[in-house]
Amino acid sequence: MKAMVLAAGSGTRMGELTRFTPKPMLEVGGTPILGHILRNLARHGFRDVVVNLFHQGDAIEAHFGDGSAYGVDLTYIRESRLLGTAGSVKNAQANFPGKEPLLIHYGDVLTDQDLGALLATHLAKGALATLLLHTRKGSNSIVVLDRQDRVLRLLERPTEAQRAGVDSPWVNSGIYILAPEVLDAIPAQEPSDLPRDILPAFIKGGRVFGHPLTGYRCAIDSPERLEQARREFRGAP
Repeated sequence: MKAMVLAAGSGTRMGELTRFTPKPMLEVGGTPILGHILRNLARHGFRDVVVNLFHQGDAIEAHFGDGSAYGVDLTYIRESRLLGTAGSVKNAQANFPGKEPLLIHYGDVLTDQDLGALLATHLAKGALATLLLHTRKGSNSIVVLDRQDRVLRLLERPTEAQRAGVDSPWVNSGIYILAPEVLDAIPAQEPSDLPRDILPAFIKGGRVFGHPLTGYRCAIDSPERLEQARREFRGAP
């Protein structure tokens, strides 16, 4: 199965930690964040992996090489500018021929989640997109589900006005399974975002579903979250 890890970001919220080190290379338990991601992908059958690069991409490629040390076959896509979560996927679409679903994994999300179970949900539902979800109060996203785990609303970085009256504990976890039709809908050669710009149209069609997190998950988007992960994360079993 194929996957793409989004690793091009500049990591500006990490401050001095990413001045000379790309965020996916920051270590948790002696292993770079991206290393943990790749091993978890391999563990669940996602061994053909594309990684996009922008900020200090040479360091990432030099460390991971062909990916064999982490159980995967890596392809690197270099971007001349940041394209966003959707634009980056579109830019790499030629690497995903055929009709198989594609797993998208944010490059700062540390998890031991069973990704095979996420794929199984996607296939069983006949979904066009399936989102890994967790619960967290006051997060920068809100996902509303029906009783069949169909996504009814997805608010990414909502304002307080947009939050008003929306009662849901579910939050976007930054890991998706996408059908080829979703990739086809992304505009080429321009920045765009999956949750803000692309997925809402498919939500209206009733074929976007959520899958609850059952493992550990930490988005390393600040120095404090990095320290949290270093205290908590023990690696996948």
